[in-house]
Amino acid sequence: MIEVQIDNLFVVQNQIERLGRGLDDNRYLLMKKLAGTMNHAVRQNFRQSGRPKWLGIEYRNGKPLIDTGALRDNINQAYDNDTALVGTNIVYAAIHNFGGMAGRNRKVRIPARPFLVLTNEDKQDLMDDVQDYFRQLIS
Repeated sequence: MIEVQIDNLFVVQNQIERLGRGLDDNRYLLMKKLAGTMNHAVRQNFRQSGRPKWLGIEYRNGKPLIDTGALRDNINQAYDNDTALVGTNIVYAAIHNFGGMAGRNRKVRIPARPFLVLTNEDKQDLMDDVQDYFRQLIS
């Protein structure tokens, strides 16, 4: 059997109330932080040419997905009280992220170069953000 003794019930109740208010009313700052962390991770993917590395380019020198920088420069984040998002509105982003057949009559194979992906380290960073948020709520 486990027994718990609470010496100062008022302090515990106060912390639980603050935690509840933070979860109900003010997740905006948490979502902003999570969106920023994900945005940073995606930018790292471009800086490092993928994590893991993307396949090279057959027809020219340079880094994949960096020809004009349009895709890299149009990574955006959005957040509200309930959601944190990172993505792009560039039309050709999906074919580069997932790979597939493209071009006239779908004759060109584009290898997948996933740039909208999180590594295990990125996921841990997100968990750290959430833990920091909860610590701030009850401190």
